[in-house]
Amino acid sequence: METTEFVLRDAKLADGRVVDIHTFDGLVTEVRKPGSPLHTCLPGVDLERWLVLPAMAEPHAHLDKALTAESVPNLTGDLRGAIDSWMSASSAGRFSYQDTTERATRAMELLLLHGATAVRTHVNVSSGIQSIRAVREAALRMNGLMDVQIVALTSNPMTGPEGKGNRAALAAAIEVGADLVGGCPHLDPDGPGLISHALEVATEAGIGVDLHVDEALDPSVLTLRDLARQVISSGFGNGVSAGHCVTLGLQSPEVQAEVAALVAEAGISVFPLPQTNLFLQGRDSPTATPRGLTATTALREAGVLVAAGADNVQDPFNLVGRSDPLETAALMVMAGHQTPDDSYSMVSTNARRALDLPESSIRPGDVADLVAIDAPSVRAAIADAPMSRRVFRRGVLVASADQDLRIHRTG
Repeated sequence: METTEFVLRDAKLADGRVVDIHTFDGLVTEVRKPGSPLHTCLPGVDLERWLVLPAMAEPHAHLDKALTAESVPNLTGDLRGAIDSWMSASSAGRFSYQDTTERATRAMELLLLHGATAVRTHVNVSSGIQSIRAVREAALRMNGLMDVQIVALTSNPMTGPEGKGNRAALAAAIEVGADLVGGCPHLDPDGPGLISHALEVATEAGIGVDLHVDEALDPSVLTLRDLARQVISSGFGNGVSAGHCVTLGLQSPEVQAEVAALVAEAGISVFPLPQTNLFLQGRDSPTATPRGLTATTALREAGVLVAAGADNVQDPFNLVGRSDPLETAALMVMAGHQTPDDSYSMVSTNARRALDLPESSIRPGDVADLVAIDAPSVRAAIADAPMSRRVFRRGVLVASADQDLRIHRTG
């Protein structure tokens, strides 16, 4: 196989240093002061002191639903309305294989243009596996451009005699290549039973688990605690992630700390999803409307790996969204009260770790998945989200965009 050497010249790092970044066969091999005679004779790109950061990743998407906001309206604006509108449209056969493939491809292209070189997507499997096949085809179109992981998102109930069909759908999805087992235990008549089944199936298949957990504003619901206890007691050895975890944010500081410690002991990664949860949650609370976010600070203080995602984008569950992880990072600053640096880590290095992808922190030996942004700092990149970007995967330029801003004065 042909080896590749590349140099990102005159790059500005987050700490303010200006460097040349030398890559070889997809890895960072050297980070040094600009102007090395060796570097000047190698192929590369002059970044003119653009900010270079670890590439971003989207840890929780729904590519099968993406970009349907115009065709599938959410009449009530809440979670129940989104679910009902989507299921109604799906049952009516509104989404062909080709349509799903094209939309998923477009959504991934948008992520890539914004600087994400990896995505994990949940795909509904309740009515069959057509959607997973379609998203898999879209993922093949992105081969060499981004890493794609597919979670089989099951419908409820998954337990009891009534769940037989949904359990069969999960088995079929794994057969065609789903990478992880998904589901919504807080919506099942037997949440602990769903968790137990998911861990059992994932163990047999040798894959991980990524569940939607506690996507509600009912403080009496705390499925996350039970998930952590079951992971610990079962000795489950593959990766486990929990998205949303909204109700943890409604607990007392003591309960937050207790549950966060359990989650850390279980090795569960938690994904706050501010865009969708801020849109869907809290509509029944016109006074002091809650934010619909998990207890991010308590989780991080306990040592839990926290990575932030957008969840849905321009569909009934979230009418807007730019497919830009910097938008997620901005919301983690504004609504989640995290620092800009920590917020960027949640959509980049933390997200990659949660997806069990190679480290990308711009150090020798790291994979060269990088994004260059025309911004002076991490904070400014999050604040302005300029579209002037260069995206590198394994040291190869895979996407670029330029933003031309002009003011035309008259008189």
